[in-house]
Amino acid sequence: MGIKKQYLKSKPVCKVTFKVLKNEIGEAETVHLVGDFNHWEENATPMKKLKGGDFTVTINLDRDREYQFRYLIDGARWVNDSGADRYEPGPYSDAQNSVVSCSA
Repeated sequence: MGIKKQYLKSKPVCKVTFKVLKNEIGEAETVHLVGDFNHWEENATPMKKLKGGDFTVTINLDRDREYQFRYLIDGARWVNDSGADRYEPGPYSDAQNSVVSCSA
């Protein structure tokens, strides 16, 4: 798994690419990126499945903010990103959430 950030010079936006690797999640039909940025709506941000079985999506996030998120695998299993900036306790369960920081 991994997160790649690109800070745009033209506007206060951090372009973030999230990637989930097949060898870390196994065979999956769908992966959704779920977090603060989409109000934790499970189907709001589907990830694109690549030929090799990895999943990816790129979204624009406001700079100078942090966002909690997780991945939802096949609508049933929640996983964190091993490349997250850090982890925080989730507000709705005992699980930890991944955190991405968009501070340059």
